Amino acid sequence: MKKKFNSHWEPLLSDQEVEIIRVSHYGQELQLPKRPAFVVIDMTYDFCGSPGIDAVTAATERRTACGPSAWQAVPFISRALTAARLAKMPIAYSRRSAMRLRRKSPKTGRAIEDAKPFSATKDGNRIIAELTPYTEDLVFGKGAPSIFFETEFPAWFQNQACDGLFLVGCTTSGCVRASAVDAFSRQINTFIIADAVFDRFSISHKVALFDCQAKYADLIGTSDFESYSKQSTMRQSL
Repeated sequence: MKKKFNSHWEPLLSDQEVEIIRVSHYGQELQLPKRPAFVVIDMTYDFCGSPGIDAVTAATERRTACGPSAWQAVPFISRALTAARLAKMPIAYSRRSAMRLRRKSPKTGRAIEDAKPFSATKDGNRIIAELTPYTEDLVFGKGAPSIFFETEFPAWFQNQACDGLFLVGCTTSGCVRASAVDAFSRQINTFIIADAVFDRFSISHKVALFDCQAKYADLIGTSDFESYSKQSTMRQSL
């Protein structure tokens, strides 16, 4: 496996597990796509919460909010998004569908609040202002973790003639991982920009990054993505 992000999960692995990774050759490097789609997953006020408050306060105000981990990732997402636009990549944003907002989660006693306004002035299911979509971007709702499950995204991806995915957003262990697994099942090479994804639980974030890198996707950094995007832009200008 590539070692750039190993510090996230190495302390969690036994010597035997490290050796299994070595002999089994998990985490082989994927071929970079020629025409990727760039997908911003669930960067809404409901999932980010209000800026400037701690994680417990954010979760108390809104059960889905990730708090500081979300806002720490926003500058990296913004940089990657700018690079994707300069490279003229097709860009899509996901958020929860109206159906999902109406459905109570059996895993939390606070799910009824999902349909309530985030605040008197903000719709919680709106993409945060720092990452406002452009008119030409696809903004779609989803009723389950994966961006592929019963959404318009697969048809859009095909119509855009895309051959790969770059993912940013949240949560690493939830919708990001589910989307990476579904993409793998569809034989789509997927790249998770590791400093531009986040989770409310640090253990979930670390293990999900490890699992995706080992079996389903490649992890890259924002700076790596910017370099790749510049090269893509240069190829288009030739």
